[in-house]
Amino acid sequence: MMRYPLALAFLLIVLVGRPAGAADTPPYFLSIKNEKTFMREGPGEDHRIKWIYHRKGLPVEVIASFEVWRRVRDADGEIGWIHVAVLSRERTAVVTGAGEAAVYGRADAKTDLVAEAKAGAVGRLKRCAALACEVKFDGAEGWVERTRLWGVHDGEQF
Repeated sequence: MMRYPLALAFLLIVLVGRPAGAADTPPYFLSIKNEKTFMREGPGEDHRIKWIYHRKGLPVEVIASFEVWRRVRDADGEIGWIHVAVLSRERTAVVTGAGEAAVYGRADAKTDLVAEAKAGAVGRLKRCAALACEVKFDGAEGWVERTRLWGVHDGEQF
């Protein structure tokens, strides 16, 4: 019989790392890894394909998980299941709203305009402050107002 079961459990966590899934509690964002990705109606290859995504890097919000499947929501609100092997931890965001979103040189919108990103443009999130996120698009990099991005939660900063 063990004398110190809690101490042993703590030691195992410290030596092995965090418990599986501890940082992966939904909701959180991932992105699509491949140029062709299937969203299914249920968690398994025997379920009907609901959507086929042809956009590498598109962000999806994980809202549940079952074994190697993630239940996700896309920017249009579509919900379905995607295999974890075709999802990436790389954080991305998609520009939303009408017209173009201003891309500034710094997080302050009073700085110089670097570029304009069309609605639907996908970029890699580098970091997010309270009001804006630094995003790297193909050919441009800068800060975009959070209200114009889908792929980051309200108040999330990194």
